[in-house]
Amino acid sequence: MEEDNNPEDESVGLSEDPSEEAPPVLPPGLSDSEAMELLWQYRARRRQSSPELPETVTRLASPDGSLLYLVGTAHFSDSSKRDVTSTIRAVQPDVVVVELCQYRVSMLKMDENTLLREAKEINLDKVQQAIKQNGVMSGLMQILLLKVSAHITEQLGMAPGGEFREAFKEAGHVPFCKFHLGDRPIPVTFKRAIAALSLWQKARLAWGLCFLSDPISKEDVEKCKQKDLLEQTMSEMIGEFPALHQTIVAERDIYLTHTLRQATRCVEAPPNAQKVPAVVVGVVGMGHVPGIERNWEKHLNISEIMSVAPPSQFGWVLHSVVKGVMMAMLGYVCYRAGRSLHQALMSSSAVRSIVDNLRPSPA
Repeated sequence: MEEDNNPEDESVGLSEDPSEEAPPVLPPGLSDSEAMELLWQYRARRRQSSPELPETVTRLASPDGSLLYLVGTAHFSDSSKRDVTSTIRAVQPDVVVVELCQYRVSMLKMDENTLLREAKEINLDKVQQAIKQNGVMSGLMQILLLKVSAHITEQLGMAPGGEFREAFKEAGHVPFCKFHLGDRPIPVTFKRAIAALSLWQKARLAWGLCFLSDPISKEDVEKCKQKDLLEQTMSEMIGEFPALHQTIVAERDIYLTHTLRQATRCVEAPPNAQKVPAVVVGVVGMGHVPGIERNWEKHLNISEIMSVAPPSQFGWVLHSVVKGVMMAMLGYVCYRAGRSLHQALMSSSAVRSIVDNLRPSPA
């Protein structure tokens, strides 16, 4: 049966550039295993053994021979999207891993216009959702970071996460390719970040984020793909908020390394499920690339960076104060609305007539 399939296999539009080869047309009557083998061979032909990749791509290997192509990106960059596309098309991966968690997966399903509008608008619903999901302090900090993202979005006219949407789309065109979310859940990151800061540091950080208004150009964003510039920026950040860098960058470097290593496990090749080394593409912010490289061969303890301390007494008091203020505002709105309704009703001649008729007559 395999000999019968070979001529059919060779007739499927094999072009000079394997990456441009059209998907095979599966002949009728093929069994599932035969179809899987045909698609596997099609992908193998498209996969380049020595691809010419962008300079933003770092190649790492696992002990079993699996390969990771780590694409370092700037999150508001058109060229980063092109880097992701060209890498996935060249290496035809078994797995694509992106720097997202389940709480941010919605950005993969929205179109650019919707994301652009959502990123610019910060309303009461978003504030309430952030507080409910992360707690008061962490939720407010998330809103401030959303404000920063909205500022960049407004300056550039570009929605964030374009490279992740590009990875999601391209992974869907690769046979047998799986798509994994590789980042630590964002509520854990925010809660650990807030817990690591002193009250004074929280105030300073909030002040800086609230009054961020520096203009940002696309050229500035592209500079974020230069490792030396990024390392300098990180050094400045460590000096001002070392605890924040530890939780938001260094710990997530560890978590991302863990999920990437999990992805670079041998896969089963049809038709006999033989174990073969995997090819994986990771898409992460350029700031995480040096940390992933440092941690790649280390023993990692993930449980240490997943624990969240219980809310502090200050956090409980602040939560009570915020809740009390919101209830008071709601009560005041209801009072004003009720008073206005009463005045409107009493100004009606029909209502006054009914009230006068209900009053008892004088003796």
